[in-house]
Amino acid sequence: MSNPQQLRYSKEHEWLSAAEDGVATVGITEHAANALGDVVFVQLPAVGDTVTAGESCGELESTKSVSDLYSPVDGEITAVNEDVVDDPSLVNSAPFEGGWLFKVRVTGEPAELLSADEYTAFTAG
Repeated sequence: MSNPQQLRYSKEHEWLSAAEDGVATVGITEHAANALGDVVFVQLPAVGDTVTAGESCGELESTKSVSDLYSPVDGEITAVNEDVVDDPSLVNSAPFEGGWLFKVRVTGEPAELLSADEYTAFTAG
């Protein structure tokens, strides 16, 4: 399993793209998708919602369990991926591409995010 080098990662297993025009994309990592098992339902924040780093902003339900979705940054939701709402299996099949979850206009510097290598070491330990 390889974690894309250009992304940053939270210890709650979310990834964050570099912000373009202040907006970053968020999803869950392949590690998290594998740990969850087959995702069958996704509840995402609504466009316009304000999210806070480290706080729950949605849920992912799998055949094994229900897990909270955490925002890795403070900001305002600008878009949600309706494709994963319609087809939650995208979270498992393409966690870093089509399985992204939401876009957020970042209002503060992301804190305590890991590089790809740091995240790989974190998940290996």
